[in-house]
Amino acid sequence: MEENIKKKLKVSAIKNGTVIDHIPARNLFKVITILGLDRIENQITFGTNLESEKLGSKAIIKVSDKCFEDDEINKIALIAPHAKLNIIRDYAVTEKKVVEIPSHVEGIVRCFNPKCITNNEQITTRFAVVSKAPLALKCHYCEKITDQEHLHML
Repeated sequence: MEENIKKKLKVSAIKNGTVIDHIPARNLFKVITILGLDRIENQITFGTNLESEKLGSKAIIKVSDKCFEDDEINKIALIAPHAKLNIIRDYAVTEKKVVEIPSHVEGIVRCFNPKCITNNEQITTRFAVVSKAPLALKCHYCEKITDQEHLHML
């Protein structure tokens, strides 16, 4: 019997929507939270600790009837930089998107510095990305560097 015949879908197909694939398994719930998927009515299916040649183990999220905006995709890139988005229409992949860490991040991440003005007043956070791997963000206001380990989403 051929290998392809033996394979089965571990997560069911969706008719229309978006599949977010190649999420590091440990970051699944971070992606769900930052995208607000825990607060929407759409059908959401997710799987975690699935086999992945690239990541060892990965997570996947399928969201029915939802296409993500660029700012939402940027949020995904910060915690799952190798994620892939597949846009599904009538059960077929009609578009593929690769997430990419932007050169600037605004209103997504909290500054690591507790004394930063953005942590004490109603000011939108702004960062320049000084390194994509490992991730390092430089605050526009206090110039402190927030790294991946200290990254907290708003």
